[in-house]
Amino acid sequence: MTTAPNLPGPVAAHRLVGLGATVTKIEPPTGDMLAAVIPSFHRELAEGQEIRTLDLKTPDGRRELDTLLADADLLLTSSRPRALAGLGLSWEEVHARYPRLCQVSIVGHSGEGGDRPGHDLTYQAEAGVLVPPQMPTLPVADLLGGERVVGEATALLFRAARTGTGSYREVALAQAVEDAAASVRHRLTAPGAVLGGALPTYGLYQASDGWVALAAIEPHFMARTGAELGVDPMDRDALASVFRTRTVAEWTALAAAHDLPLVAVRVA
Repeated sequence: MTTAPNLPGPVAAHRLVGLGATVTKIEPPTGDMLAAVIPSFHRELAEGQEIRTLDLKTPDGRRELDTLLADADLLLTSSRPRALAGLGLSWEEVHARYPRLCQVSIVGHSGEGGDRPGHDLTYQAEAGVLVPPQMPTLPVADLLGGERVVGEATALLFRAARTGTGSYREVALAQAVEDAAASVRHRLTAPGAVLGGALPTYGLYQASDGWVALAAIEPHFMARTGAELGVDPMDRDALASVFRTRTVAEWTALAAAHDLPLVAVRVA
């Protein structure tokens, strides 16, 4: 059972369906904002789920939710703690009514910051993974948070199967992206770092009609790249010059023939 709209909750529910779960999604009368903005994405993430429209602020809506929760194993939520409490869906209330039910609560910030407003952009901003003024290509906090929900849910369900008692876990989106940002803090993927542009054999290069991505990190891939391209693989200018001499299709064909980690860059 999920009442979580937007992106993290639907991503998690979609993955759980793929793992064999039966999922019922509760949407408010106004619908899920994702459906209004990107209907195709909403349909993709909701595939295989039963969607019910309930107004949880009305007695009838709440009674129907209670009926559904009585048969559920897991509840996913993504409201701030005070909003959950207002709906009678805080963990204390849920556990008192349904002792076998597990709950994973998706929040922006953990602990005392649970009611602090925010979204993926603000979580990434505070984690130090943005390069202004460029907007992020991926909603990393939302997607990673959704995957974390799946792990937490699986662990809770396993424990409940052994003990007969439901448990609670919280997934903080800000923490998810903060953990992922360790690669930036340790200068692995930050701009100018080893995998952020410093290594010539790990980068983006312009072909005659598009772009290719080269990811030759291991010594044998570096050596093979140099041999097949006929240049010093550590010479960035030489690589750039030779890549401009052929089309993307020609480079990807060469990569497939000679086992090189080189692919076309698909532009959104």
